[in-house]
Amino acid sequence: MTEASTEANYGTGRRKTATARVFLRAGSGEMTVNGMGMDDYFSSEVLKMIVRQPLQVVEKEGEIDMSATVRGGGSSGQAGAIRHGLSRALVEFEPTFREPLKAAGFMTRDPRKKERKKYGQKGARARFQFSKR
Repeated sequence: MTEASTEANYGTGRRKTATARVFLRAGSGEMTVNGMGMDDYFSSEVLKMIVRQPLQVVEKEGEIDMSATVRGGGSSGQAGAIRHGLSRALVEFEPTFREPLKAAGFMTRDPRKKERKKYGQKGARARFQFSKR
């Protein structure tokens, strides 16, 4: 590990409209999101799994404490934002983690966002019903 690993390492993650600020410290594997335990904050097991994925890839689950503040978006977008921020913070924590995290696709920001509604249409792509007669 690097000398800076005793201090908090930081990473920003984004997904859809959610933004997460993630801080890491060497510890016992405690994970908090917006001051709550991760198990209390995310009700779905799938979302908890998404957040834990970067730690599983680098085999550091249970060795690093994570504290995240996340705003905007829904629960799925927030989980994705935390995963992205956690991956960036892990690379700052230990630069050798970059390759396995990049291979798993966690270092890339997911650019997909909701498409805007267009005028003269019901939604982004849905049209108003057409009547021939």
